[in-house]
Parts: sequence; C-alpha cells; structure tokens
Amino acid sequence: MLTPDEIQRYKRHLVLKEVGGQGQQRLKAARVLVIGAGGLGSPVLLYLAAAGVGTIGVIDDDTVSLSNLQRQIVHDTASIGVAKVVSATENLKRINPHVKIEAMAGRLTADNALDIISRYDIVSDGSDNFATRYLVSDACALAKKTLVFAAVGPFDGHLTTLKPHLKTPEGTPFPTYRCLFAEAPPPGTVANCSQVGVLGATVGVIGTLAAVEIIKELLGIGESLAGRLLIYDGLGARFETVNFAWDRDNPLTGTHATITDLSAHRAAPGVAP
Repeated sequence: MLTPDEIQRYKRHLVLKEVGGQGQQRLKAARVLVIGAGGLGSPVLLYLAAAGVGTIGVIDDDTVSLSNLQRQIVHDTASIGVAKVVSATENLKRINPHVKIEAMAGRLTADNALDIISRYDIVSDGSDNFATRYLVSDACALAKKTLVFAAVGPFDGHLTTLKPHLKTPEGTPFPTYRCLFAEAPPPGTVANCSQVGVLGATVGVIGTLAAVEIIKELLGIGESLAGRLLIYDGLGARFETVNFAWDRDNPLTGTHATITDLSAHRAAPGVAP
C-alpha cells in the first residue's frame, strides 16, 4: 500500500489513467538493475527513483572525477573521488527516501552476471564498451530478463528493448543484441567519448528515454521498443525508428544456439561501464 506521503509525492502519476494507484504500487514493488552510474545511468537512476521504483540496483566500479560532471548528473562536485555507487546512492536517497538502493561497487563479470541479474525484474544497460554489452545481453537472455539498452555518440544515440525470452505475435522470439549487432567491431575502430567527446545533454535525452521505456515495461503500457531501434540525431533534431527481427542464425537464441552459459565471456576481463 502507498503511504499518505507517497500518495502526495506521486499524485501526478496517480491521476494518469495508465498508471493510477495499482500502477504506482507495481512500481513500488519493482526491482530494476542499472548497469553503470555514468552518463546514461544518471538520468535512468534519477527518474526511476523519482518515479518510485521500489528497489534500484546499481553496479559500477569507478569513482567520480571532475570530467564526469558535464554529463553524469547523478553526481556533484562534492562527490569527486567518491565511488560512483556511493555518490549515486546518497543523491537518490535525497530525492526519494522511500526507494531502496542496492549499491554494488565492482565489475559485472561472467562469474557474477547471472546471479546479479536474476535478482531483478528488468535491467538497464548504459555501458560504453562492447564487451559489457554482449555480456549483459547474453546474461539477460539466459536469465529471461527484459533489457533496455542504450548507447550514445557525440550528438546522437540509440535505444531498444530486448526480451528474447518472449515471443512476437508471429510466434518467433523477440530479437537479441546479437540479432542487431552480430559481432563487436574490431578493437580500436570505434572511438569512445573520451576520445571524440559527447554533448552532455545528448546523453540526458537518451538516458531519459531509457527510463521511460523501463517504466512502460514495468507497467505494461504503450508500445514496446522490442524489435525496434530508436535512433536520435541531435544535430538534425530528428528521431527515426528502424525495425529489426530475430536472426535464426544468431548463436544465443537461434535455431542452432551455441551460447548456453557465459563461459565464453571469461576470456575477457570484466569491465566497468
């Protein structure tokens, strides 16, 4: 049940017919894991906490640096040098003391990913490297957990929802990250934001959209982004949606799947988002 304070806090949700009291209680009972307390993770964490998602897990092994603050808005100047999961927890509790934060200072690895992910209803991945993205996607598919994935470039970004444990109306599985990107590009061919830069507000746009999709999935409202890639062009002020489908030859959920555990990921070290 919602307390009188929660009723007042969430009153703009409660008057939404798509949310209402039952929906808000569903959010309160939900458990969401956020991979990374950085640029994309920041707006996700802030909006999930403000929305009243009852339990939010956050995993990151980094500390706050001055150069983070241009886009990682869950942190502030006083948090420089502090572990990001600690800084995020403190700020999220100030926003909403009703929310429980499960902070994990460390790396997501092949050895702990399934155990951690299995504790949550839905996962948000805002990591900035391909090793983590494939690890998270594979782990979510094996654990049968919905994944909202986002990524950004200097002035652009893209977003999708992955739930291959469920079927499309046509009876095929929803696609996975491997259906969208069959394999990672060769090392060094895709520059990261420390090399090419990124407009902080662009990260905010994509992270906020990710929060919307997570809340939609938790409430079962609207049209899912499963099987659709939302692309944002900040300089052109344009959105585009591209459909993509299950690849029957993908090694994770294809007709002759070869990925049945995370052992292949042990060849690469766990990486912090």
